[in-house]
Amino acid sequence: MRYAEKITHSPAARATAAALLALALGLTASPALAAPPTGAATKTPGTHPTAADTTGTHPTGTQTAGGPLDRYYNQRLAWGSCRESPDDTVGGDLDKAGVQCADVTVPLDYAAPRGRTITVAISRLKATDTRHRIGAILLNNGGPGGTALESPPHIREAMKEVGSRYDIIGFDPRFVGRSTPLDCGWPVSFTWFSAGAGRAGFDRQVALSKDLAEKCRATNASVLPHVTTRNTARDMDVIRGALGERKISYLGYSYGTYLGTVYTQMFPGRYDRMVLDGAVAPGDYGPRLLKGTVGENDRALAAWAVWAADRHAAYGLGRTRAAVLATIDRVMARAARAPLTIGTAPEVFRVDDTHIPMFLFMGIADDTDRSRASLAEQVSVLAEAAKGRPATPSPEFKEMLRFALSGADSPSGSAQMAIICGDVPAQRDPEVYWRDIERTRAAHPLFGPLTENIGPCSFWNAPRENPTRVRHDAPALIVAATGDPRTTYRSSVTLHDQLPSSRLLTLKGANRHAVYGEYGNACVDTKVNRYLATGRLPSKDEVCVK
Repeated sequence: MRYAEKITHSPAARATAAALLALALGLTASPALAAPPTGAATKTPGTHPTAADTTGTHPTGTQTAGGPLDRYYNQRLAWGSCRESPDDTVGGDLDKAGVQCADVTVPLDYAAPRGRTITVAISRLKATDTRHRIGAILLNNGGPGGTALESPPHIREAMKEVGSRYDIIGFDPRFVGRSTPLDCGWPVSFTWFSAGAGRAGFDRQVALSKDLAEKCRATNASVLPHVTTRNTARDMDVIRGALGERKISYLGYSYGTYLGTVYTQMFPGRYDRMVLDGAVAPGDYGPRLLKGTVGENDRALAAWAVWAADRHAAYGLGRTRAAVLATIDRVMARAARAPLTIGTAPEVFRVDDTHIPMFLFMGIADDTDRSRASLAEQVSVLAEAAKGRPATPSPEFKEMLRFALSGADSPSGSAQMAIICGDVPAQRDPEVYWRDIERTRAAHPLFGPLTENIGPCSFWNAPRENPTRVRHDAPALIVAATGDPRTTYRSSVTLHDQLPSSRLLTLKGANRHAVYGEYGNACVDTKVNRYLATGRLPSKDEVCVK
């Protein structure tokens, strides 16, 4: 979730990601980080083991028993350059930072490990303090569908002195980024839209969702059943084994916290230190990721409006919070009558009332001045368009518009939605969504039709496995901001209650999704690094202040 918010760490990616969304689960991968896949699926003949073989039975990476998964756990990784082409700037930057990359081969279907295989792209920034080396730490930036191949240099910087004691491992989950790709050929790169002001907008969303699901079935029917969090957790354990680690530490943001929790439940005893930042309780994860977040988003928008009102001279949106929110209401009303025109030829975008709530939603996941200024610039452009005036978007806003309203990065949206739809069955009756939208519209006219809206999962095939539930305790450090508008603070508290040995590190007063190493709060960063250095959780829950 970052339900749509993906963390990106390269300088080029940060500007795009701030505009792109970070959606509830971190929603999507940034186009700036998209790269050509490094591996193609292959086929080999094989037999079909029982389901008992699919959860992993390898405590180390050196099995010799000849089990069907041994060839994956014991594979030799061919570490080399991360740069895939002369214009691969991300790979070039990783090479300069001393990062190496490799492909890990995993089965498409863990119930048929001798069958078709796919590759998972990983990166490694090796420990430099080898005398005091702690082990390897695996990274996931949320999304779902977020990449982390590019993240080790940034995370080492965030970890400060303790970073030199870890091999820092980034990975692009199955069908994401440089791993074996998935592309449904969608006309949009993003699917989290609002139902708009009335039934006509909702009906368009129903038709779009059905069309997107059908396109995925037509192009990737054999793959979709295996795009699941449980299979990604299995891939993580293969990565652990291929690295030769008995246990692996983990840092996950947003959706990555759900993935980390799933790993603890499927592979107890195979993890060491675990940091879950912006946590999603398993019971809150599913196709309706945004449901229940409307209050936090209303409050985050109101706080932004106060900020924008104090800068009326710069943005012209209103001198009070109420006036800024009224500007948004006028933009929405105008967009409901006819789409707004943004940009000039050759690249013109048509924006209506089903799109604008999403842009606002993406902009309020971070309460720093830089992020708030970016949103204010976007709303100013929308306000000009609503008045019928020429509206020229910034390069950042143009990238967001291109991402959301075209198929420029169809693989990103395809992978994200396949992951979201792969774990938990969705409500299939459109009328249920419509009733929920109408029920919330009066109190939450802007974000209710967004958070309650239908999506492609309603037309997806049902998952083959039951979703993961917490049945084992797991010591973990859970990091959460009280005003998180993506993965709510309530969800972090719920996960903390489900894992009695965990500790909750709360950042009070921040409307922020993803904190450690991202927000610049020294208190949070110091406490997380102390845990990573010592392996000892705090004796009790702790609190930091914005």
